[in-house]
Order: sequence, then structure tokens, then C-alpha cells
Amino acid sequence: MNKRYFWVWMIIAAALSIFTGELVTFMMLFLILLTLNEIHSIVQKFHEDWKRKNSGF
Repeated sequence: MNKRYFWVWMIIAAALSIFTGELVTFMMLFLILLTLNEIHSIVQKFHEDWKRKNSGF
């Protein structure tokens, strides 16, 4: 996911949480999405390394 879109969606979610009073839910969602985004980038790096190592065959 593009980082720009991630932050746009987080701002939209923050605005909605302020209006609805669900700040704790927003904080938990933010932490979960931030963690998943980091896991995704790590898996992409592993996949690129794997492709590079197996391209010699």
C-alpha cells in the first residue's frame, strides 16, 4: 500500500473517530494497521531477496 494513501485513510478515520467519540478504537486500529503495513514491507523485501537468489537457476 502506498504510504500516502495509508496516511490519508488514517486522517479520515481520525476525523470520524473524533466526531463519534471512538478515540480508543482509532488508536487500536492505527496500531494494528501500522503493524500490518510494516509486516507487509518486510515480506516484500524477503520476496525480492528470494526472487534475486532464485533467478540464477
